[in-house]
Amino acid sequence: MTLDFNLLRRQYRSLLVDGWVPFWFRHGIDWEHGGVLSSMSEDGKVLSGDKYIWSQARSVWTFSALYNRVERRPEFLEAAENSLRFLLAHGRDEQGRWVYRTDRAGKVLEGATSIYSDCFAVYGLSEYCRAVENPRLLQLALDTHASILERVERPEFRETAPYVIPEGRRIHAVPMILTEVTNELALTTGLPGLEAVADRCADQVMNRFLWAERGLLLEYLDRDYHRLPPPEGTAVVPGHAIESMWFVLHVARRRADLVLARRAAQAIRWHLEAGWDPDYGGIFLGIDAEGRAPFVPNAEKKLWWPHTEALYALLLAWHLTGERWCMDWYEKVHEWSFAHFPMPECGEWRQRLTRAGEPTTELVALPVKDPFHLPRAAMLITQLLGQCR
Repeated sequence: MTLDFNLLRRQYRSLLVDGWVPFWFRHGIDWEHGGVLSSMSEDGKVLSGDKYIWSQARSVWTFSALYNRVERRPEFLEAAENSLRFLLAHGRDEQGRWVYRTDRAGKVLEGATSIYSDCFAVYGLSEYCRAVENPRLLQLALDTHASILERVERPEFRETAPYVIPEGRRIHAVPMILTEVTNELALTTGLPGLEAVADRCADQVMNRFLWAERGLLLEYLDRDYHRLPPPEGTAVVPGHAIESMWFVLHVARRRADLVLARRAAQAIRWHLEAGWDPDYGGIFLGIDAEGRAPFVPNAEKKLWWPHTEALYALLLAWHLTGERWCMDWYEKVHEWSFAHFPMPECGEWRQRLTRAGEPTTELVALPVKDPFHLPRAAMLITQLLGQCR
């Protein structure tokens, strides 16, 4: 595949600025109470005022990144600050932990049951502080980050809503998200100690959860990092693994580590080959490492986020390694994704499809339409393509 990088860059920028941005400014921003109304239907109809804190924190990242990485429009920063005010007013409990869910006005409905709320708060604060210098907020990000590192190592740690893990387990999602969140915080602050933490998290992903002999990344291990019996111990989420690998690629890029970049790129390929539906196309939500019935609910569904993550991961892997197969797979994922997910009538993408690629309203995980995966991918791709000639 010979890509016209300028044309492709314009396509992603248009998807973002001409489609996604108007949709969310029209349907999603809650100017009355702050934050975003992400409990909505695919076409933007608000279904509930409930606000998941990680969605609010993600919106801080997204609107801040629009301002930092795409165009310094005042309305992008205003939207970021609208979400930030809601987060700071309603997002934490008396111990400083970030809660899981509030009502529209900010009354807490579920407390600190998800470490991902804390992680996305750090992510959003870090990106915002690149737009507006604010030592107090940057310190809040650092304090939250330190708290996360301490909490996840407690033997009794199980704060992983919306999915509750059994006692005595480690879950790939924790070192996965900490790889990217910590690496980004290190880039914001310039603190070498944070770089070392990001490196350690990437090492846990690559040398603990990635089962190189089988060519797949396992979602669950025991507390001592040993493999578990099936089906839990052979659960694989291809999109999660692919997203995790581009987090590792960001670490490899910072370190100029081509060996690590090639290992992460190879893992992306493994999960596309194992997770691609040979009958209908698209990436399965879940598979089993040994070919059994998948442990992951709704495993046959085709969701938007594994595909957006794969689009960026493949372009980044190609950019860092130059391996031709990345472009071959990129073309395949791009064609399937742009044929099935876009909703031209409103500018956004559908988030849930059946195995055959038909729209479905069946709930998968949370009842939200998050302002995150699609715009993040479009922004990162647009940035990356700007470096390609």
